[in-house]
Amino acid sequence: MAAHRKPRQRSAGGHTARTAATVALAGAATAAGFEGTGHAEPNLTPAQVKAKVDQLYQEAEAATDKYNGAKEKAEAAEGRLRTLRDEAARKTEKLNATRDALGSMAAAQYRDGGLDPALRLALSDDPDAYLDGAEFVERASTRQAADVSRVREQLREIEQLRGAAHIELTSLKSRQAELKQHKKTITGKLDTARQLLSRLSAEERAQVVGDTPTGTDRATRTGVRDELTPQGASTAPAAAPNSRAQAAIAYAHEKIGSPYVWGATGPDAFDCSGLTQAAYRAAGISLPRTTYAQIGAGRRVSRSELLPGDLVFFYSGISHVGLYIGNGRMIHAPNPTAPVRIAPIDEMPFAGATRVV
Repeated sequence: MAAHRKPRQRSAGGHTARTAATVALAGAATAAGFEGTGHAEPNLTPAQVKAKVDQLYQEAEAATDKYNGAKEKAEAAEGRLRTLRDEAARKTEKLNATRDALGSMAAAQYRDGGLDPALRLALSDDPDAYLDGAEFVERASTRQAADVSRVREQLREIEQLRGAAHIELTSLKSRQAELKQHKKTITGKLDTARQLLSRLSAEERAQVVGDTPTGTDRATRTGVRDELTPQGASTAPAAAPNSRAQAAIAYAHEKIGSPYVWGATGPDAFDCSGLTQAAYRAAGISLPRTTYAQIGAGRRVSRSELLPGDLVFFYSGISHVGLYIGNGRMIHAPNPTAPVRIAPIDEMPFAGATRVV
């Protein structure tokens, strides 16, 4: 892609290592899907790093949503495949029992000096082909004809189940490949963000992301709750219009300080949609796994109509979600550098809201 550019003059002496480091970082950023990082100057201001890191995290979160959706579909396909295989196994057992019964009848007739053509089914290597080619119904007794008809139907059902299982297996393999690709995209973007942040001093990094302690135990979360709540805001869960919304807010509030981990749904770590799903699960309501599905899980409301317990969504691709708690604030799981916290809904581009209950 860069063949048209004029080659730069190689810097002498101490600039060689600096140039190599810049090229390595650019390559990592491009591999992660963040176009343009490779052309940035090596010395970025903290504000420039923040802008690039924020974009990488947004892109990683969009990829995480795709990963979560593909994972959900893969799990569903795996469940359907397991059900089909179990059903095929049960029907095969029934088929074998029916064939054994026909075989016993055939053996008895053979000992008596004759073998009804209909009962040759039990001895055939290709029973379905034999059934199609034999004119046995007119010569078989009513009971034998019913038994043979049952075998034919069981054979058809088993073949249909095997065909459906093959389709589900193909779907599962496709979803697994999709999962692998999304995971590669996510880890690439997160690695690039980490590289950018590592170029800052501790003080600069604190300005960009904030060095907030995280923890999975109740004592640690309680200790950081005030720090993760905007100055002057109450730390108590907001009053909600109904008990279920209140329960969801209470759950999310209890998880303040928990780390962000992409793909996580709790109880000790979350991504953004994993937190809202877990919060409403605690309230007895099942939400879809992804943000783009959650926005359709309830009644859409405008920003001016927001009530505590509503789900609020951000960015044009609906790639981030939080739980609204009133007074222009939400509880959300921001990104790998920031644990579950209270934040103003104005800090990201608002895309819509849904009332679940």
